[in-house]
Parts: sequence; C-alpha cells; structure tokens
Amino acid sequence: MKVLVIEDNPTNMKLAVEILSLQGHEVLQADEAETGLEMAALEQPGLILMDIQLPGIDGLTATKRLKGDSRTSHIRVIALTAFAMKGDEEKMIQAGCDAYVSKPIRYKEFLETLKRFT
Repeated sequence: MKVLVIEDNPTNMKLAVEILSLQGHEVLQADEAETGLEMAALEQPGLILMDIQLPGIDGLTATKRLKGDSRTSHIRVIALTAFAMKGDEEKMIQAGCDAYVSKPIRYKEFLETLKRFT
C-alpha cells in the first residue's frame, strides 16, 4: 500500500518510514501540511499518517481539508500525536481521523493500528 507520512520531526519521520518500509509499503513523505495535501491529491495514497502539531496548517485542519475534498475524502487518516489527553481522541475523530497513535511511537501499537487499515 502507498502510505503518506506528514511529519515535521525528522526522527519521527525516519522511524515511521522505516517501520512502513519494513512492512512492504511504498512511503511518501511531507514535512508540512500544505505539501502533504498536494501529494495526497496527486498520489492518492491508501493511508495518511498525520502529525497533529505541524508548522503552518495543523494536522486537524489538514485532515478536515482532506475529508472535505472529493479527491481525497476516501483516504484513511491516522493521527500521530504527543498530546493524547482526555478528549483529544474525540477531537481527532471529529476532524476526520480514523484512528490515532501516540508519540513516541511504540512499535507494537503502531503495527496493530496499521494492520486495521492496510
């Protein structure tokens, strides 16, 4: 499956890309939301891993844009967040995210979540 990772932290990006590549996925990368939105429309990935805290447009706003665009509304989105506080999951789901993974990424949890969507 083609997976787009939208993540501004190079360490988190590297980890996500490595895990996805080892699982046999084709991985696309964007370090900010605007580029990620353009890539999603052009490349049509099957899944997007979306960092919530991005420079410029935040991940929730970007997800709302994805879900509001007929070209990308079908793409599943997994939020990546370091802010997994009470009520945050509800905000992510309302924005259009299908699931979330808290950071730092825990390998087993990450794989279990991925398997639900790949």
